[in-house]
Amino acid sequence: MTAKTFGQALARPHNGFSVLRLALATAVVVSHAFSVTSGQPLDEPLARMTGLSLGAHAVNGFFAVSGFLVAMSLERRGAGDYVLARALRILPGVVVATLIVTLVLGPALTRLPLAEYLQAPGPWLFIRDTLTTFKSNASLPGVFADNPYRSPLGTVWTLKYEVLCYLGLLAAGLAGLLRRGPALALVAALALGLAAAAFLHPDLSEGAETRFRLPLLFASGSALYLWRDRLGHRAWPLALLALATALLQGTPLYRSLLFLTEAYGAIWLALCPALARPAFAPRADLSYGIYLYGWPIQQSLHALMPSASPWLLLLPSLALTGLVAAASWVTVEKPALRLKARALAGRAPRAVVS
Repeated sequence: MTAKTFGQALARPHNGFSVLRLALATAVVVSHAFSVTSGQPLDEPLARMTGLSLGAHAVNGFFAVSGFLVAMSLERRGAGDYVLARALRILPGVVVATLIVTLVLGPALTRLPLAEYLQAPGPWLFIRDTLTTFKSNASLPGVFADNPYRSPLGTVWTLKYEVLCYLGLLAAGLAGLLRRGPALALVAALALGLAAAAFLHPDLSEGAETRFRLPLLFASGSALYLWRDRLGHRAWPLALLALATALLQGTPLYRSLLFLTEAYGAIWLALCPALARPAFAPRADLSYGIYLYGWPIQQSLHALMPSASPWLLLLPSLALTGLVAAASWVTVEKPALRLKARALAGRAPRAVVS
């Protein structure tokens, strides 16, 4: 039966969130094939068309999907179980990735003697900074010295915004604001705030835009969840948003409309029957591992073959990233999720997605 609302589509036995997240994580790796080798984040055709790289668009989709699913988790589990669930999903993977990069990849690729590398303060500062502030531009001594970027974990910066969004959602829930009206007001405020900032500062920096962009996408995903029973699951609003975005490109409203379009589009697509099929559901959720390990693997390949083109390194980087992500899933993430399931057993309704 055709679903009339987002809520009815979500109530189906299957959805496409897992395969969508896998596609978005892969898109980040594809995008970084260009920036890792050139040092230019916008050095790809899509960036010249839209002002954002393929990887940035993929991150936008991640934040919209996260907002939707995490709002569902908080509503169903309550604050205490929500915090435990989020911590067990995020922390084990990034902790292990940081240690592997620092204590395995670093010693293997550093120009320094091993003893000097291990005795230097750099590796231990790298671990501290990565795990406490999700600092992504930190480097390791003697590692990737000739690469355009020296950072070995260049994607972890988004985890800072992810955690801040988790905390903001938790605060809204504790304050009784996890409701349709406040959610819509927040989305409108962030969208208008970004448009006003773009109007007042036409040369708005990427960092300043990001402080609006990622919370707007996360809040939009959360709002779509809260409005799920009143919002029709139809394609025409997405078409109208896309048309308005195209017509207003080059104006202060462009970025706000683009991000709202991507948020709606990501959730709409994940709940479409064409994508919500058991055959499309991955047997393992490799998206987080691909996102974490794609960058250090691509950095390593470029360091070893600096003259190779992005296209030449793309396939081996995807293959190696997939293998490492699978190992991360089996040895780190899946056990953490089993621990989460045992800890939350009998304390909340079964979620539609993990």
